[in-house]
Amino acid sequence: MNRAPNQPPLTSVELNHAIVYARDPQRSAEFTATILGLKVGAPFGPFLPVDLGNGVTLDYYEMTDEPIRSQHYAFLVPDEQFDAMIARPEAAGVTYYADPSHSEPGSTNTLFGGRGASFDDPDGHNMEIMTRPYTRR
Repeated sequence: MNRAPNQPPLTSVELNHAIVYARDPQRSAEFTATILGLKVGAPFGPFLPVDLGNGVTLDYYEMTDEPIRSQHYAFLVPDEQFDAMIARPEAAGVTYYADPSHSEPGSTNTLFGGRGASFDDPDGHNMEIMTRPYTRR
């Protein structure tokens, strides 16, 4: 791949935001923010943001005229907050699973020495919380 002169190295690339399609952005943003122990921000144009701890924003956007395709969002969370976070979907009547394919209901995983679980948000997006990043070879 050819790179333009004076272009910063690729290691400086960071994810800034992701648009999350939702039937009811307020409901979906509140759901995610509640699970993660965060707050929903003030609307920004047509978007309803949930600011994550690393400068990335999930921008919820209303989609009513097309089916919403499920996306996967994985969140690295502090180990000491995992138990409280995993209790929140259950309290909301949402089943959590040990894996993103949802084959082990009511269970968590211990991948890479951490803990993790997956659950669906109100629009069917697959949300994952984990206390250790997955190691790549």
